[in-house]
Amino acid sequence: MDIPNNLRYRATHEWASTDGDEVTVGITDYAQDQLGDVVFVELPEAGRRVTAGDTVAVIESVKTASDIYAPVTGEITAVNGSLMDSPETINESPYEGGWLFVLQPEDPEAAEDLLSAEDYDALVQEI
Repeated sequence: MDIPNNLRYRATHEWASTDGDEVTVGITDYAQDQLGDVVFVELPEAGRRVTAGDTVAVIESVKTASDIYAPVTGEITAVNGSLMDSPETINESPYEGGWLFVLQPEDPEAAEDLLSAEDYDALVQEI
């Protein structure tokens, strides 16, 4: 299971990557593995304001559907529209091509409050 050290994580299996004043969000390798083959993604609209913990997107797989939560409060500035035609990218590349959306956080430091890779790994080991 891949858990990159440069990312931050939610206990609900979303990852967050901070780049300047933007936070890119996706689901972890663990989450995509548990979901199985992803067949559909419902993404939010750019411009939507969200609060940390809000349901923002839905990923459907052959097994189940899973809500995706905002890791930080802010405004969605971009979505990965290519997932509409190729949702399997989430399985193939959860940390690169399978990103879901980008947020402009209200608080640029907010992502630092999320789990570290080490803490997320410990969480997953307990499941």
